[in-house]
Amino acid sequence: MARKMKTMDGNHAAAHASYAFTDVAAIYPITPSSPMAEATDEWATDGRTNIFGQEVQITEMQSEAGAAGAVHGSLAAGALTTTYTASQGLLLMIPNLYKIAGEQLPGVFNVSARAIASHALSIFGDHSDVYACRQTGCAMLCESSVQEVMDLTVVAHMAALEGKVPFINFFDGFRTSHEIQKIETWDYDDLKEMVDMDAVDEFRARALNPNHPCQRGSAQNPDIFFQAREACNPYYDALPAIVQKYMDKVNEKIGTDYKLFNYYGAPDAERVIIAMGSVNDTIEETIDYMLKQGEKVGVVKVRLYRPFCAQALIDA
Repeated sequence: MARKMKTMDGNHAAAHASYAFTDVAAIYPITPSSPMAEATDEWATDGRTNIFGQEVQITEMQSEAGAAGAVHGSLAAGALTTTYTASQGLLLMIPNLYKIAGEQLPGVFNVSARAIASHALSIFGDHSDVYACRQTGCAMLCESSVQEVMDLTVVAHMAALEGKVPFINFFDGFRTSHEIQKIETWDYDDLKEMVDMDAVDEFRARALNPNHPCQRGSAQNPDIFFQAREACNPYYDALPAIVQKYMDKVNEKIGTDYKLFNYYGAPDAERVIIAMGSVNDTIEETIDYMLKQGEKVGVVKVRLYRPFCAQALIDA
């Protein structure tokens, strides 16, 4: 499959891939994620259409907490919904992340991971924001480069739909979000071929509707609450295989070899780093150098961080 080469940063790569699957984007800008929302808004204003032939509806709220509430409501109403955030902005979304995951709504939160402000504001990258969301029930998919952001953001959207689990799709703030590279881009017709339209129809059929009412958001005592909470486990058990299925579809389309965990280095390595994010590109270059010096070294690149599949890590 021939893909067009374009020069862009990680934020625009995420926005391009995400726009294809999005009906509604509820936004509030925060560094370094703001260009994702800005690009999405610009494209919608220009009349660009997603794979469903519609322009994305953009709604800017008064804060990230408001944006997360709008994402929750929009998903409950049957619209495929996306947002873009980082750092304290993501933390303000945590209460809604629990609800969106608990109600099995396939939202995607595109995050340019950034340090949490503590004794001082820092706009630079670490993973303290996404790590604060490990317990929310969202799946977490990480990319290491601008090209990977383009290739794998679509996996987050498609796996969320089929798996009925929301995704935090993340990459390193500034180091990847603002790195400019010449990359291969998706054609929306190819993305439309890969998405499970039956899953889209099933999601839309579950929308809150007075013509077929259902009960949500009740209060439960511990005995019932715990049983219902445990009942979601099969969806998380099944999700790694669903993510790998869509990675395989991407691999088939573009000739890549994306896995939940990818190994790079000597087949008989004696020392191995396990890493996630943009550091992997630097590690790969270092491994290439060290292999020439006779060192036996390698790296395991983590892509699907939650739910964590131990067997896939062992296989890698």
